[in-house]
Amino acid sequence: MPSPDIIQLLPDSIANQIAAGEVVQRPASAVKELLENAIDAKATHIQVVLREAGRTLIQVIDNGSGMSVTDARMSFERHATSKIRKSEDLFSIRTMGFRGEALASIAAVAQVELRTRQDGDELGTLIRIDGSEIKTQESVAAVTGTSISVKNLFFNVPARRNFLKSNSVEMRHVLDEFQRVALAHPEVSLTLHHNDTEVFNLPPAKLVRRIVDIYGKSYREQLASCQEETSYVSVRGYIGKPEFARKTRGEQFFFVNDRYIKHSYLHHAVISAFDGTIPDGSHPFYVLFLDIDPSHIDINIHPTKTEIKFDDEKSVYAIVMAAVKKAVGMYNFSQSIDFDDNVNFFTQGSSEPNPNFIPRTVMPDWAAQSRKADHGPSKSNLTSWSKLFEGLQNTEDRSSEIAAFDTSPVTVSRPAYQEESKTVASKVNRMASEVISAPESDAMLFQLHNRYILSQVKDGIMLIDQKAAYERILYERYRKMLINRTGACQQLLFPKRIRLTHSDMQLVKETKKEIHSLGFEFDEFGQNELIIRGIPADLPEEREQDLFEELIEQLKQSYSDLKLNKPESLSRSLARRFSVRYAVKLSFVEIHTLIDQLFASTDPNRTPSGEPIIVLLTMDKLTSIFRS
Repeated sequence: MPSPDIIQLLPDSIANQIAAGEVVQRPASAVKELLENAIDAKATHIQVVLREAGRTLIQVIDNGSGMSVTDARMSFERHATSKIRKSEDLFSIRTMGFRGEALASIAAVAQVELRTRQDGDELGTLIRIDGSEIKTQESVAAVTGTSISVKNLFFNVPARRNFLKSNSVEMRHVLDEFQRVALAHPEVSLTLHHNDTEVFNLPPAKLVRRIVDIYGKSYREQLASCQEETSYVSVRGYIGKPEFARKTRGEQFFFVNDRYIKHSYLHHAVISAFDGTIPDGSHPFYVLFLDIDPSHIDINIHPTKTEIKFDDEKSVYAIVMAAVKKAVGMYNFSQSIDFDDNVNFFTQGSSEPNPNFIPRTVMPDWAAQSRKADHGPSKSNLTSWSKLFEGLQNTEDRSSEIAAFDTSPVTVSRPAYQEESKTVASKVNRMASEVISAPESDAMLFQLHNRYILSQVKDGIMLIDQKAAYERILYERYRKMLINRTGACQQLLFPKRIRLTHSDMQLVKETKKEIHSLGFEFDEFGQNELIIRGIPADLPEEREQDLFEELIEQLKQSYSDLKLNKPESLSRSLARRFSVRYAVKLSFVEIHTLIDQLFASTDPNRTPSGEPIIVLLTMDKLTSIFRS
């Protein structure tokens, strides 16, 4: 007997919820779709009203063209669109929305109320939908345009609702989407209210004024015009002067045919154009618009339409890079830039570091703290570290050796532990445990290119990756500070005022406890400004704003890692970032301090992300190299 048929069509309500999972991922997704619909309706004034970062209410009111009775009803059907009639239309789209899934997807996971009226109609249309089910459709009095309210997002999909973050985090995403639309359409008046508080009130203006209205008056002096016309693509917009480059990302925008996109390849083109004018790890501001024939791009590759493909990416890369280089050169940002390069056959800028950017050699004084550490692994690691050098003869006087590294008189002392040691499971410590006990002797230490520490051990050479070692040391220190709330703060003689973007300010509010735990002291000052009163006592000596911006950048990255808890993720991120600061020349005492701290850690052999810190070259291995 044949088995029964098992394949069947999904009900519309379930199909819409599946589509919603692609289009509506969080409140910010709904805000983006509704704003784009208002722009497509030729609105000149758009109001956005939110409650609880959009969880309980997202209302978008526009003065656009409005909809007829039939269009209002059809707008909630899947794949219902006014922009596509034939397949060729997909390759000539210049509007924001076109898939015809936005309203259907939103209505599938929320309670939606739509009021709309066309100019010339006596009455408008009211439609209420709960989870794809139409509750009401009737004629009502309404103003010209459209008002749509989205209430209780994900009310019928509790699992999705549980995945939403705190209101501060969700509001940060909403602000990002709002600002992108505002930058793309400076001719449109936009307002944003959150919990009855006005966040933005942006009048129609030119692009440069819109940038200043969003990011603050300080941006007036840092903007430079960028423009390039070619037969294939046109580039226009603004870049920030190199001296205003920030340590945080988030102020880099590409728009293709007025649609915001993410494109790492083109971002690389901009960074290459700034090569040699900004320090490593800094990010220039830019708002760049690319105008191109829609037939040369494919925007239908991702549900959110933020990723696109060009049919000739190399040419677009070259044109963008040439345009930014030209802007940099016109404003005397760079000493020597060749503007005669063929834009289709160009040579990228030098990858040598900026000779004017010199990191300071700062060694935090943690020796006393690490030597007082009283946990099992540190004793074992330090004992094994000492055993590595047992049996070596002292070939020269230690005082002269210290003098060769550091002219100041110092005394190097090693921690002494009375308890019996236990070694951690690693190749280095296994070798150490096999060494016959002998009186401790000092070993030759050598720093190679400010990157590696070389040390002679009984059976070969030990190599330590200097940056990786600091990453392990910093990670354990930051993690302890975050868990115990014990960060030491150095008070500033003159408090510093810094300005943040709206989204960065939301992030600071969300992670205020963690930032204080690291040793920063600050107060809010105005809507998007902070007064920095103190910084961590052992961070590298840099501008307070640079340090705080780097911290914010790492907070952004750590929040994207959902697998780890907050202290763990943030500690890893900060350690990875700030360990770069210690790729500098070390004195003899500083090398010893580094090694002591490394072997006092819980795992001196690997970084928190699992990368090796120590490599041991045995005499047998060295012999085989020369005899191969």
